[in-house]
Amino acid sequence: MKWVTRERAKVDRIACPWLIKKFIDPDAEFLFVPANKVLSTAKSSKAIPFDVEGVELGHHGDKCTFDALIEKCNLKDKALLELAKIVRGADTNAKDLTPYSNGLEAIAEGFRSISKNDFENMERQFPVYDALYAFCKTILY
Repeated sequence: MKWVTRERAKVDRIACPWLIKKFIDPDAEFLFVPANKVLSTAKSSKAIPFDVEGVELGHHGDKCTFDALIEKCNLKDKALLELAKIVRGADTNAKDLTPYSNGLEAIAEGFRSISKNDFENMERQFPVYDALYAFCKTILY
């Protein structure tokens, strides 16, 4: 499947591709486009839009897109649910939701600053999410 979101990814728009590749769609292809082109690109490319206003897989209430994906795909992994709290804190105004959320936001901003494009940013940040997921397993089990 193709998935499309806004360009210049930081937290949620990198965490979600990681989640999609690891737990939902290992063959996923991602498109990063200007915000005002997400819905038209989704239609023309037959891609699933995410993390853009007005779509199912976006922010709703106090939850972020990472949460929406977990709920939509009925993922129950406890470490993944713990990771979702870290991502939610980093990507919303609930910065103190976990002790790790502010750090994740800073790391994501740093990677965005040193990456030449969203694909390089995604490649660089996926190991961060692998490590956070492993960390979440250690604190739960």
